[in-house]
Amino acid sequence: MYFIRMSARSWFRKWHKWPSIFLSVFIMFFALSGVVLNHRTFFSSFDVSRKLLPPEYTYKNWNLAAIKSGIRIGADSILVYGNIGVWLTNCNYSTFTGFNNGFPEGSDNRKIYSLLKSSDGSLYAGTLMGLFKYNKSHSKWIKIVLPVSEERINRVLEIDNRLIVQTRSFLLYGMNDTAELTFSIMKIPAAVNDSGKVGLFRTLWVIHSGEIYGQIGKLFIDFIGLIFVFLTITGIIHWLSPKILKKINAEIQRHNLKLTNRWAIRWHNITGSWLIFILLLTTLTGMFLRPPLLIAIANSNVAKINFSILDNPNPWFDKFRDILYDTRNSRFLISTSDGMYYSDDQFNSCLKPFQVQPPLSVMGITHFDTVGSSAYLVSSFSGLFRWDPESGTIDDYLTGSRWVPKSGRDAVVGSVAVTGCIAVDKDQMLVFDFAKGAITAVNNSDAPRLTRIVKMPAMPPTIVLSSPMSLWNVALEFHTCRIWDSIIGEFYILLIPLLGLGIVFTLITGFFSWYIGKEVKRKNSA
Repeated sequence: MYFIRMSARSWFRKWHKWPSIFLSVFIMFFALSGVVLNHRTFFSSFDVSRKLLPPEYTYKNWNLAAIKSGIRIGADSILVYGNIGVWLTNCNYSTFTGFNNGFPEGSDNRKIYSLLKSSDGSLYAGTLMGLFKYNKSHSKWIKIVLPVSEERINRVLEIDNRLIVQTRSFLLYGMNDTAELTFSIMKIPAAVNDSGKVGLFRTLWVIHSGEIYGQIGKLFIDFIGLIFVFLTITGIIHWLSPKILKKINAEIQRHNLKLTNRWAIRWHNITGSWLIFILLLTTLTGMFLRPPLLIAIANSNVAKINFSILDNPNPWFDKFRDILYDTRNSRFLISTSDGMYYSDDQFNSCLKPFQVQPPLSVMGITHFDTVGSSAYLVSSFSGLFRWDPESGTIDDYLTGSRWVPKSGRDAVVGSVAVTGCIAVDKDQMLVFDFAKGAITAVNNSDAPRLTRIVKMPAMPPTIVLSSPMSLWNVALEFHTCRIWDSIIGEFYILLIPLLGLGIVFTLITGFFSWYIGKEVKRKNSA
């Protein structure tokens, strides 16, 4: 029995050592980038020059969600906005002037999701980091205090002098004609089909980040990330020490290295064995947050975990994605993570889902507006669509063809991954693809089609040079393995599940190697 145990331990040690050596670099990237991702506000002022990143991260032809949309503020004045902040241009898009004074430093502080010119001429910006109003006398943006802790603003609307602000969980309203603008929270009833459950994706997300138990939970997962770093470093020390000892002759140096190696392997075993469950849980939940495993859980719902951040009385907690008020039908349309809903009675009754839902990538909605007499223009990474819920029809706005449901990866990213649109006039619209940048859709009666007749001018060097990548986004590229796309192409999408399985394997083999060794020592000492 002793020899069987020792043989098993030898097998586990061998298959723990070599895969973990290969995975060590990736584990370090995952752990350190995860800490940054958990504290976006703290790191929001830190940027990384795009010159230090692969060519795919360089702005070309307004790609990479540089522009989300634009609004006209004068006869020949348009404000365009998106990941590059806010820029003032003319109707020909031939000149650009920065319009970002007042926003804090850092690309994350200049991610703009919504701009509004109100009836009295005031300008409002809904950003990743809050709501801002433009002070014309000082030519700068001033942040407005909101009655909620959420800062990410999806959309800003004005209806009869009333400002409507949508965050990820709340609708806020304030009167635009008052001397001091203050907001109140609107009580939004649940949907008629509300099951009281939450998305499995969202559940795994908050478990993986630790957000499930608020800031304390996030700090605990930061600690687990550092444990991954510690296990990697101590494992490398234990692996390299015998090789280094062979090259050292000085007795003191040899003694110190042996002490370091003993300390490293002792605490490597202690931390790894005591925290094995949470290490496995963190790895497994992370594997399902990216395609292809994400596709399998994208539409699944589970019960809320009691006493967690998900156990929230707000039925729309973290579900809002966009909002539109349709004056033609006097109704609000709400885009959510659960689908598209509407209220035709100013939210006095439960929200109703549309029977025919527009195709929206799990990456989220990127444009939402009315078009024609009864339809809506809806875009995401799945494409740009003309959605008419009354007739039950959905057409590809760029080709004019009837939409055909897709599955798998094609349902996540379509042939045109739309990140934004700008309506030039009633016949033309600028459309922005994530990778290709600006293209042009020309409305040909009832049969829209894709064309390149009109082209958006090239991005001015001023905008390119003043638009680095936020440290948070760089961390996200490493954490999701997208950074390796430039080296291995679309195969990178398999890295998360493959590396995840590899990390799970090394954790399990390491645990059993330690456990069997411990049992052997216990029996020998008995």
